[in-house]
Amino acid sequence: MAGRLEGKAAAVVGAGQTPGTTIGNGRATAILFAREGARVLCVDRDLASARETVAMIKQEGGTAFAFAADITAEANCAALVAESGAKLGRLDILHNNVGIGTGDGSVQRLEEANWERILSVNLKGMWLTIKHVLPVMRAQGGGAIVNISSLAAIAPAGLIAYEVSKAGVNKLTTSTAALNARHMIRCNAIMPGLMDTPMAIETIAKARGESVEAVRAARNARVPLGAKMGDAWDVAYAALFLASDEAKFITGVVLAVDGGGSVRRG
Repeated sequence: MAGRLEGKAAAVVGAGQTPGTTIGNGRATAILFAREGARVLCVDRDLASARETVAMIKQEGGTAFAFAADITAEANCAALVAESGAKLGRLDILHNNVGIGTGDGSVQRLEEANWERILSVNLKGMWLTIKHVLPVMRAQGGGAIVNISSLAAIAPAGLIAYEVSKAGVNKLTTSTAALNARHMIRCNAIMPGLMDTPMAIETIAKARGESVEAVRAARNARVPLGAKMGDAWDVAYAALFLASDEAKFITGVVLAVDGGGSVRRG
């Protein structure tokens, strides 16, 4: 079924990606939204990477624009919402995909500066984008917000700042949903499990001094469903459903896209 977002305007925050051999969640989502008829504002701190995503969309005949923003700065979040109005005419969908984990560690080993940086990017940034999009969506009579969380929100992995930030994203999602349902604004989250994306594979391999092949094999072995990681398109298709009118009666949901990882953990 094509055209699931026909006529919709979407801002994908984190539409660029870490360099790598595969595609990242944000870029895949921006491309898929455009394929399904949405006009897309591709937002990223790295403008060149956002422009690469825009070029991919335009090559397929879609409509997209690039915008640079650091979502840890409130003025930038206000600006991206204003730019959505200027370029797209309205804003039906906000997709929050920004997240980092570099420098994280266990409770006793994590440095204070890294805690503050990870929480600022992963949680504060999503709060700020939502804060500034809500008045627009309320004024136009509704909208859909999709936040990218992580299975780490419920599964300890020795990365305390990342885990806490993603648990916070889950709560931010459910609270936003509860307080905005009467305004016809839906807010849902996706918890990806082990994914084969540049941020997950190349970044981890570099940090550990291991080969990409070794990291990929070890992660595949931990996935219950077929012993193979998911990829960015798995996340993108879940986001497409939650952003579309097919999910018009769904809000406050935290959806695991994890190949059974959360089931195994109980």
